[in-house]
Amino acid sequence: MNTITCVEDLRQAARRRVPRAFFDFVEGGSYSEQTLLANRGDFGHFKLRQRVLQDVSGRNTHSMIAGEIVSMPLALAPIGLCGMLRADGEILACRAAHEVGIPFCLSTMSVCSIEDVAAAVNKPFWFQIFLMRDRGFVRSLVERAVAAKCSALVVTLDLPVIGQRHRDIKNGMGMPPALRMRTMIDIATKPVWALGMACTKHRTLGNLAGHVSAAEDFASLSQWIAGQFSSPLSWKDLEWLAGIWPGKLILKGILDVEDARAAARSGAAALVVSNHGGRQLDAAPSSISMLPEIADAVGSSIEILFDGGIRSGQDIVCALALGARACLSGRAYIYGLAAGGQAGVRRAIDILRNELDVTMALTGARSPSEIDGRSIA
Repeated sequence: MNTITCVEDLRQAARRRVPRAFFDFVEGGSYSEQTLLANRGDFGHFKLRQRVLQDVSGRNTHSMIAGEIVSMPLALAPIGLCGMLRADGEILACRAAHEVGIPFCLSTMSVCSIEDVAAAVNKPFWFQIFLMRDRGFVRSLVERAVAAKCSALVVTLDLPVIGQRHRDIKNGMGMPPALRMRTMIDIATKPVWALGMACTKHRTLGNLAGHVSAAEDFASLSQWIAGQFSSPLSWKDLEWLAGIWPGKLILKGILDVEDARAAARSGAAALVVSNHGGRQLDAAPSSISMLPEIADAVGSSIEILFDGGIRSGQDIVCALALGARACLSGRAYIYGLAAGGQAGVRRAIDILRNELDVTMALTGARSPSEIDGRSIA
C-alpha cells in the first residue's frame, strides 16, 4: 500500500485483482452512463477559494452526522454484493470504518448478513433498506436491524424499478449473479480473489438466505428480486416504515427540490442528495449540480448529506461548501476493499481524510463547520 497515493491508484489495483464482472458491477452506470460521468465531471465546474495567512494550526476534521460524532464528515455508502469484491467484504469495510470513527452502511443486498456483521464488530452500523413489495420481508429486515442495534435506517427511494445497466447484462451480473463462461475463465486468472471466496462461508445474499421462500434456486430468487421493485410507491409507504422503525431515518435518492421539501416534512433525520451513483435514471443531473438548490430550499429544516462522485478530500470540501453536512462515498472505499481488504478500505479513508485536512488548511478552514459558500471561488 506504500505506493498508493490516491483513490485512482486503488481503482487501478482493484481492476487488476478482481474479476471484470464484479469490477464492472460497482464501476458501471445505467444505459449510456451520462449521469455516471457527470457525477465526476461536474465537480470541475466549482473552484475552491485559496486563502493565505489564516491561522489553521488547530484544525481538525471532526464533525457530526445525524447526531453521531464522527472523525470526518464521511460515511461509507451501502453497496450491493460488496462481499463479492473481497471475501467477507462487508465485515472488513465496517471494521475499517469503525477504526477511524465514521459510519458504515450495510446494504440489504449484501453478501454478509446483518447478523454476520453485527457479530463481527462491536459498534453500531447503519442499515439500508428498500420499500419492497413484500412488506412482511421488509418488516422482518427492520426487526433484524433493531436486534442488531443499527443506529440508523437508510431508505433508498430512487429504485421503484431497476435501471438497465448494460455492463451487468453482458456480464450476467444480476441480483444474484449468474456467472458466464468468460467470467469463470477470468476468475481463474485471479487466484487470490478466488481463494478468498473459496475459504469464506459468505457467498450468497446473506439477508435473503433463509428468509425468502423463493431463495431455493437462482431462477426463482432472481424472479423474486425483480418483482420487489415493481410496486406503486408513495410517501404513505414511508410513513408506514417510520411507524415500525424506532430510530433515525435517512432518506437516500433525493435529486429534486419538491422531493426534498417532502422529505423535510417527513420527520426524517437527514436526506441524501443522490442519483444512485448514475445507476438508475440516465441523463439525470449530477448530484453536485443539484446540491446547492436543494440545500437552499430545505437546508434549514433537515440535515443534508451528499452522495455521488466523491473521490478526494477536495470533493468533500466542495460538497460541504455547497450545503452538505457530510458525504457518503461508495466506489472510493470499494476500490480499496477490492485492492487490499480491510487495509485497503482504511487506506481509502485515510487518503480522503488527509486530502480533506490539507484542503481545509489551504482554504483557511479549521474545521468542517467553517466550510461554507465563502469557500467557493
